[in-house]
Amino acid sequence: MTERSNDSARPRVLITRPGERGLPLARAVAALGAEVEILEVMRQERLEETPQERAVWLDFDHFHKVVVVSPYAASCLVEAVERYWPQLPLGIEFYAVGAATAEVLHHAWGVKTRIPPPELENTSEALLTLSALQRLDEQRILLVAGEGGRLLLGDTLAQRGARVERLALYRRVLMEPRGVSSECLVTGKYAALIVSSGEILEHLAGWCKKTALNQPLIVSSRRLATLAERLGFVDCHVADGATPAALAIAVARVCDLKGVDHDDLEKG
Repeated sequence: MTERSNDSARPRVLITRPGERGLPLARAVAALGAEVEILEVMRQERLEETPQERAVWLDFDHFHKVVVVSPYAASCLVEAVERYWPQLPLGIEFYAVGAATAEVLHHAWGVKTRIPPPELENTSEALLTLSALQRLDEQRILLVAGEGGRLLLGDTLAQRGARVERLALYRRVLMEPRGVSSECLVTGKYAALIVSSGEILEHLAGWCKKTALNQPLIVSSRRLATLAERLGFVDCHVADGATPAALAIAVARVCDLKGVDHDDLEKG
């Protein structure tokens, strides 16, 4: 049953995407007529430059491929490279786990960035299906990511013959839900919860009481859906990707919001 807020007939939707990246998603969901509550449970912090990182930037033109795992990693990459290279070196191939990450690189440098095939989800597993990443004999690959996280990309590329250098440019800091956020996770008084990060999902599961675990959860991949079920979430829905449009369309379906033009959402 769709939970309505006390002061309106609009369904309350909780979003967990951190920082500025959460704003386009909030706008897309609000455009449906939903009441948006942003849960500030994670922040991203740029790490101080190390001698290893500086050596990578000075050697940046020697990499054959650069693989970027998140939009914030892409932003950190652009900022760092532009401090050392007035012009982007030619000949480097760029890869990204999702369209939002690729957009950061395209906006900054105008580069073509390969992403997972459109029929697949925006995941590391999907990116690894690309033909250009199958045989990598002695190719130098820079993997740009955050501190911690999954090792699948780096390990698989190395197994395929690449010389992989993984560079962590930022850390993710989990925060305790407070105020309305904490209350929502205890009472379950919301219509849907949107999560597109495994780390955030595991963090929230520790704060969700039984009522919240039974409320609709919208995730961006089947991998997250499997994790959610293991954590005790009962009513899980998989969106067709992690973009604001895909997640908003899932909200419209879950919350039974009538009159939504899905084509218009996809154009956005």
